[in-house]
Amino acid sequence: MEKTNKWVIDPTHSEVSFKVKHMMISRVTGHFEEFEATIDTENDKFENASLSVEIGIGSINTKNKDRDAHLMSEDFFKADEYPKMAFTSKSFTDDKIIGDLTIRDVTKEVTLDVDFNGIAVDPYGQTKAGFEISGKINRKDFNLTWSAVTEAGNVVVSDQVKMVIDAQFIKQ
Repeated sequence: MEKTNKWVIDPTHSEVSFKVKHMMISRVTGHFEEFEATIDTENDKFENASLSVEIGIGSINTKNKDRDAHLMSEDFFKADEYPKMAFTSKSFTDDKIIGDLTIRDVTKEVTLDVDFNGIAVDPYGQTKAGFEISGKINRKDFNLTWSAVTEAGNVVVSDQVKMVIDAQFIKQ
């Protein structure tokens, strides 16, 4: 069936974040400030929708400029060579999105959990849809392989990264 509805992410009501364990005793949260996303749907139920996302690596913000610079370096995202990460869905249901995630030069299929929060019309007459999306990846699967161990034997950065996306889309 033809996709007849187009939805575009509302960046002022959306957030793309990640959490990773630091020294195995606490979590560091980071955000990407620049992102674009669209959903093409057959109807307002979002079954079989097509989701496409691009995230600007240079917009990373962990509240620490030195850490952000390290994350953009060759040790992690290699942002000079790979300025964007991308996600393209293959399957979209009420509770799961399966698709290809590309970070650096690696593309792998990932499954993300979805909570569809519904559709509402705002005071300006715009139709909006809200989602909470989450999932986990192993950063080393995407060549983000930098690692260090403290003198006490604690790993500085966990391999597992939790992604948390709160997204509001505007129907076009």
